[in-house]
Amino acid sequence: MVVRLFEAENTMIRKTIKLIHEGRYAAEIPVELIEDDTGWSPYLSLEDAKTLDAVRLALRKGEIAEAAKHGRVFELTPISA
Repeated sequence: MVVRLFEAENTMIRKTIKLIHEGRYAAEIPVELIEDDTGWSPYLSLEDAKTLDAVRLALRKGEIAEAAKHGRVFELTPISA
């Protein structure tokens, strides 16, 4: 649930993908960017920000299945030394 102190007149929500990288893993997490006529635009909802933090923590701990609940997870392999 998104709670706002005030509503901007021209609010637009745009879907995008955020890439989270931790160690040898990366995850593509779908989020919604909120664009309005305030100086803070574009920004994430509190729920999306918490999701990104949860995914980052799960990747850091190596909990791949937990991170994969929120988006696509990749294992990164170096191709040169």
